[in-house]
Amino acid sequence: MAVKKKVAEPGGRQAAYSARNRAALVKAGQEVLAEIGPSATIEQLASHAEVSPTTIYKYFENKDVLFIQSLGEMWNNWLQWANLEKARGTRLEMTLDSGRKLFWARKTHPLFADMLHNSLEQMPNFLVLSDQGVGKKVFSEIAASGEIKQDNFDQRFVLWTNTYTGLLKSVFVYEELTPAEANVAFGIGLSVWGISDAKAKKMVARPLSFPPVK
Repeated sequence: MAVKKKVAEPGGRQAAYSARNRAALVKAGQEVLAEIGPSATIEQLASHAEVSPTTIYKYFENKDVLFIQSLGEMWNNWLQWANLEKARGTRLEMTLDSGRKLFWARKTHPLFADMLHNSLEQMPNFLVLSDQGVGKKVFSEIAASGEIKQDNFDQRFVLWTNTYTGLLKSVFVYEELTPAEANVAFGIGLSVWGISDAKAKKMVARPLSFPPVK
């Protein structure tokens, strides 16, 4: 009995083609963010990607949407890397370890460090846009567990986000702090969550493990 050939799903090839083009544009967006920043024009972006502006608009509403997508994917990729190797601890400790590792991105992820420099300088709400709400969800769950203060959570989170963004700017934009100095300041900032000075010092003294970068 002859085996009936499986019919390819309609649009499957086109969907794969679109996915490849979209991924290529996101990669180009990351490279442009590293070289120029979010102030780059659609023409500069199109030139770098070697496509027409029309092609970009085919996949993204505008260049800002593309840049946010590019930031978000790089941020998620970095988080996956940062979470590959972790010292044991509470969820809060391990979450903070990942945040602390970012101070050393110039050594581990140069392209991302350049993206951070330009984005933090030109896009004040960079962290909120690239994080896409994941950070707030994580801290909300940690607060619900009792590890950090839960009262006035929204206000505390805004203050924490601005504190962390300020530290990143001090490292990547103004170069006022070394990664080690930013790590100390990070501990001081934990008072936002009702964490004592002594406990915060222990948290930022936890050894950080940096996985190999492929």
